[in-house]
Amino acid sequence: MTQNQTQESQKTHTKEQDRQKTNRLYKSRIFEMVFSDKRALLSLYNAVNGTDYRSPELLEINTLENAIYMSMRNDISFIIGSRLSLYEHQSTSSPNLPLRCLMYVTDLYSGMTKEANLYGTKRFLLPTPRFVIFYNGKEELPDRQEMKLSASFEVKEEEPSLELRAVMYNINAGHNRELMERCRELRDYAEYTRRVREYAEKTRLEEAVERAIRECNGEGILREFLLKNRMEANKMSLYEYDEEKHMRMEREEWREIGKRDGEKEGAEAMADVLFALLSERGTVSSVLKKALYEQEDLETLKNWITLAARSDNIEQFQKEAGL
Repeated sequence: MTQNQTQESQKTHTKEQDRQKTNRLYKSRIFEMVFSDKRALLSLYNAVNGTDYRSPELLEINTLENAIYMSMRNDISFIIGSRLSLYEHQSTSSPNLPLRCLMYVTDLYSGMTKEANLYGTKRFLLPTPRFVIFYNGKEELPDRQEMKLSASFEVKEEEPSLELRAVMYNINAGHNRELMERCRELRDYAEYTRRVREYAEKTRLEEAVERAIRECNGEGILREFLLKNRMEANKMSLYEYDEEKHMRMEREEWREIGKRDGEKEGAEAMADVLFALLSERGTVSSVLKKALYEQEDLETLKNWITLAARSDNIEQFQKEAGL
């Protein structure tokens, strides 16, 4: 290998390392960074459960390092007092969250039992799981709601053999005030993300993030965290907001496609009804049939069906419909 080739290979390797480093950074989230601090996490746990644990060292963090899918990454999981807590932050509500929680806890339990003899006569005890989701998206949701895995089962049963319950807390402004007061870090996190979102509606995203960081620093909101992690917080805020915006636009696009598809199917179904009605009144010409099935306006088709129902023959229908 020549010297130039070696240098080029080293440059490529360095770029790949930088890319991987950036990807690892972006896979993380500000929520994860804030609550990777055991003191903040213990405060959050106490606030959610009404407990009064004092020593952060009691926490055993076991967050999944490798995601099942990149978009299905576990945020924070930990054990304290023989309870396994899985905490997720979401800017969108999805009915599949309990299913994702099931996948996370299955992976965690698999890791805990890999050395155990699960075919033996001695029962292997597992830490009791709790699933909590913190939501701060734009959709208006109640303070608290329970989500069940069984809601996704095709066959509904009164007592399903498998169940998982997750609780979702709305942490937007004005919601769950007592919870937010009990955990300052959660309140500060929610306020910081609120400002980024609000300012990004009025100015460039980079400026919005900088303004939110500057103001929060000055007002003592997430101050310690932002002082230590200003650069990383800036990058992740830009990434998170862009990702959230992209996902929102993608959902809106699919809703629009679904709406168009639904309207098209509705128009075809109404044209079928119209064709059947007219066929009872005579022979429908190929020209008229083409006009019926090319019409996509649902109101027009509704009017035509009414006209067809009261017309004695096809000629009368065509005259009144202007066809």
